[in-house]
Amino acid sequence: MKWLNVLLIFLPVAAFLEFSGGSPTLTFLSAALAILPLAGLMGQATEQLAARMGSTVGGLLNATFGNATELIIAFFALQAGKLDVVKASIIGSILGNLLLVMGLAVLAGGLRFKEQRFNVKNATTIASLLTVSVLALMIPTLFDLTARAAVPGEVLRLDVNLSEATAAVLLLVYLGYLLFTLRTHRELLSTADEDGAEQGGPPWSVPRAVGVLLAATVAVAFMSELLVGTLEAATASLGLTEFFVGLILLPIIGNAAEHAAAVMFALRDRMNLSMTISLGSTVQVALLVAPLLVLAGLVVGQPMNLVVTPLELAAIIGAVVIANSVVRDGETNWFEGLLLLGVYVILACAVFFYPAA
Repeated sequence: MKWLNVLLIFLPVAAFLEFSGGSPTLTFLSAALAILPLAGLMGQATEQLAARMGSTVGGLLNATFGNATELIIAFFALQAGKLDVVKASIIGSILGNLLLVMGLAVLAGGLRFKEQRFNVKNATTIASLLTVSVLALMIPTLFDLTARAAVPGEVLRLDVNLSEATAAVLLLVYLGYLLFTLRTHRELLSTADEDGAEQGGPPWSVPRAVGVLLAATVAVAFMSELLVGTLEAATASLGLTEFFVGLILLPIIGNAAEHAAAVMFALRDRMNLSMTISLGSTVQVALLVAPLLVLAGLVVGQPMNLVVTPLELAAIIGAVVIANSVVRDGETNWFEGLLLLGVYVILACAVFFYPAA
């Protein structure tokens, strides 16, 4: 999304505010706005590289770097010890992709076209993975509740142990998903729509794509560090909770470019691509980003578990249920998009009014 590049002006603004001792709130907002176009550049560079490296390697690149921005932001939050914000951002990314992105795309496309169709086999495969994701969060949470009654003194260590084992299993499932979609069942799940994805202008050279990817990654890391470093002061100043920022704002910041792309493809009646963006990104968060953060916690000395609040668990169960109901027939209309957005707004309101810890 080229229009987002205007926001790159906030990159030097955020850096100036940080080094000059400016307002933490302004630093936070500037860093957040700067990340929006940087995430778009990372995604564009990845797509350009993927288009030049063949379907299998290209698919692997997209699968690996598709949520790099979110992973970087969450890593800095993890390093800072803000474990609740990290877990909230994981849940928020899943909710945002399933409800906000898909909802906007289905609503926008449905207002222009009476009905839109997509590859139902691909969508139902991903929907099955989302069910696994729900269980991966539900089991550690229920385990925590029952273990507190049995061995209250050891529950935190046991939570981490179970979460680490769960993370390893999720990574294996994700690798299996890549093998399934890129190798063994590629013809069954791919579509002409996906193979003809627009690159948006003349193709980039490999050195240019690699250079943009590296530069954008470094810039995102720097902005993420500023974002996390000013999070506490900014949330207090803005009257928001860190829970709301983690669950609602950070996922939107990290995924804005993908959100816009999904809506644009839906408006062009390319619902296969739109669904691939929203559902595929959800799978990456649940099966790749979340377990990588659990394992990264061991490296940085911040052990993290996958135990979530009852509200978060109820939200993700509800999101997966309604998303499954939308994709099961391979057709969408504007009313289904309205339903998805309605659920997201209700959840956002609940998170906004949720009392600070």
